[in-house]
Amino acid sequence: MTTALLSLGSNLQPQQHLHAAVEALRARFGAIAVSPAYRTAAVGFDGPDFLNNAVAIETDLPLQTLDDWLHALEDAHGRDRSGPRFSDRTLDIDVVFYGDLIVEGPGHLRIPRPELKHAFVLKPLADIAPDFRDPVSGLTLEALWRAHRQFGEPFDTMELVPG
Repeated sequence: MTTALLSLGSNLQPQQHLHAAVEALRARFGAIAVSPAYRTAAVGFDGPDFLNNAVAIETDLPLQTLDDWLHALEDAHGRDRSGPRFSDRTLDIDVVFYGDLIVEGPGHLRIPRPELKHAFVLKPLADIAPDFRDPVSGLTLEALWRAHRQFGEPFDTMELVPG
């Protein structure tokens, strides 16, 4: 089994979409760790605030199969991929870490995800997997978060609710 750390986000009915995604992940992978959901401003475009959280799963699925399954889950929640890369989302789920694997492309799949630099990805991951080591830097997620420029800033949390 491989530990996969996922970053989830939504800015269109986010409390409902993230709740549904967490329930779908629980149904598929069993016991999972789930971070609080944090409200953050949209990055790269003007839009409603996002809710972001993180989930840790144990899986025997190969990385590409897991990524395909997550894309299907996004699609089932109305994800529209026809617009610009940075745009409103019903549901966005990225595999940030897949064990100690490093994937540099080709294609869209990069592990660890470059978005790890953003507080909205790193903070929730550090909440649920503080001792997980980034295979690139060798640092724990807790150490990476403590070194982040937004460490110590307050973050609004929101409860996830059924749709």
